[in-house]
Amino acid sequence: MNHKRTAGVLLHLSSLDGPFGVGVMGEEARSFADKLQKMGFSLWQMLPLCPVDHTGSPYCSVSAFAGNISFIDPRILREDGLVTDEEVRENEFSGSVYAADQRFAMEKRLVLLKKAFSRLDEDTKALVEIFAAQNRWVRPFALYCAIKDANGQKPWWEWEKEYSHYKTALTHADEFKEETDFYLFTQYVFFTQFRSLKEYANSRGIRIFGDMPIYVSRDSVDVWSNAGQFLIDEETLLPSKVAGVPPDYFSQDGQLWGNPLYDWKEMEKDGYRWWIDRLSAALKLFDRVRIDHFRAFASYWAVPAESETAKNGEWLEGPGMKLFEKVRSALPGADIVAEDLGTFGEDVVKLLDDTGFPGMRVIQFGFDVNSDSTHLPHNYDKNCVAYVGTHDNNTILGWLWEAGESERAFALRYCCFGGQNWGEGGAYSGSCRAVIESVWRSSAETAVVAIQDMCGFGADARMNKPGTSEDNWSFRITKEALRGIDEQYYREINTVYRR
Repeated sequence: MNHKRTAGVLLHLSSLDGPFGVGVMGEEARSFADKLQKMGFSLWQMLPLCPVDHTGSPYCSVSAFAGNISFIDPRILREDGLVTDEEVRENEFSGSVYAADQRFAMEKRLVLLKKAFSRLDEDTKALVEIFAAQNRWVRPFALYCAIKDANGQKPWWEWEKEYSHYKTALTHADEFKEETDFYLFTQYVFFTQFRSLKEYANSRGIRIFGDMPIYVSRDSVDVWSNAGQFLIDEETLLPSKVAGVPPDYFSQDGQLWGNPLYDWKEMEKDGYRWWIDRLSAALKLFDRVRIDHFRAFASYWAVPAESETAKNGEWLEGPGMKLFEKVRSALPGADIVAEDLGTFGEDVVKLLDDTGFPGMRVIQFGFDVNSDSTHLPHNYDKNCVAYVGTHDNNTILGWLWEAGESERAFALRYCCFGGQNWGEGGAYSGSCRAVIESVWRSSAETAVVAIQDMCGFGADARMNKPGTSEDNWSFRITKEALRGIDEQYYREINTVYRR
C-alpha cells in the first residue's frame, strides 16, 4: 500500500459561513478549498451529506443516498435562470452567524426549488430524466418523499397499507407523478452543484473525504423500499432488535441508536447488492469514504427493540470478509477508511487486517497516565488516519479545560508544551498547536484537524456530544474566524512534517 503522507481539515458543509442559514455549495465552499490549498492541505473531510433528522443529525437520515437540499446554493439557481434576485434574498438568514439553522434552510430551499421546478425547460427536464436513469435509488426516494408529504410527514409504517409496502405503493405511483418529479429535480440540482464543487476542489489539489453512517433510519426510504433486507417483520412492520453500542467512553448506559439492523443472511443472497450500490454511490460523490462504526461488520450490538437503554444488548456476528470480497470485486481500489473506535475484539482487528483499510486514532483518547495507549502518536501505524479530534469529541482546548489535572499535565508534557498559559484560546493557542504538531509528527499516513482546533475554540464550539440529542450539529465558522487562521503556520507544519 502506498503510504503517502497527507493532511486534511474536518469542516462540515453546514458549518461554512455564508448568507443562507447553513453553508452551501457555492462561493464560500470554493473559497475554503482555495484556503486549504494555500495551507498545504490535500483533504477536506465532511460529515454525511444526506438529509438530517429533526435534531439536525446527518447520521439518522431518510435516505442513505440522497443529498441534503439545504446545501443547494440559491445563487447558482439564479445563474441558471431559474430564480430571481428577490427570491434569492428571501433565502437569506438574519439570525446568528455562529449557528447553523437547518430548519430555516430546509423550509426556504423547498419553497425556492418549487419555484425553480415550475420554470424548467424541456432540455433541463431531459437532464433530470437522464440523472434518474443513472441513479436507481432516486425514483424510490422521490416517491417516498411524495407519499410522506401526502401523509403529513408521518413515518411510513403509519401510512395506509397500500402505501406502507413499497411494491404496492408502486402501483399508485401515478397519483404522485408531479410531486415525484419535483423531488427528482431537487436531487438533480444537489448532485449537479456538488459535482461542480468537487471538480473545483480537485483542480486545487483537494480531495473530498466523505463520511457514511453504517446504519439507516427506520423511517427511511431505504427500509421502506428494502424491508426484506432488514430485521423488520413485513406484516407488523416492527423491528425485533435495534442498533446501539454498549457502555463506553461516551456513555455509561451505552448509546441506544434505535436503527433497524440488517438481515445479513438475506443480503448475502443477492451478493450484498444494496451495500455495493451504496458504496458505489458514495465513491462517486467523494474521493475517499469513512464508514462510521465499521466494527459492526465484524460483530454488532443488537438491543431488544423494547429496551430503554443499550445495556441489555448482545454481540452478533456480522458479514465480515464475505461482504468486502464482493466490494473488492465490484469496486477495485475503493478508498475506504474504517472508523474502528470504541470497544472491539480480535474479530474487528482481523477484519481490518484482511481488508487492508486504514483505521483511526484520536490523540484525545491516548492521554491516560497509566497506559501506553494505541491512541498516543508514537504507537500509530502508517496505515491509519490520525485525528486531533473528530466531530464526536470535545475541542482540544475544551478537553484540556475539562480533563483531570494529571491527565492534562501528561498531555501537555507528552506534546512538549513548554508555555505557562495552556488555557489561552484563539488561532495562536500554544497548547492547541502542541497537540496538533504531535499528531502531525506521527507516522500516520493521514492527519486531520477539525477547524475548531485550528481556531483554538473551546467546548462551546464542539459539533456533537454523543448520547445527547440537544444543542448538536449547529456549529458554524465565521468569515472573521476563517481569516484569523494562521495560513503560514499550517503551510509550515505541512511542509516540515512532509504532509
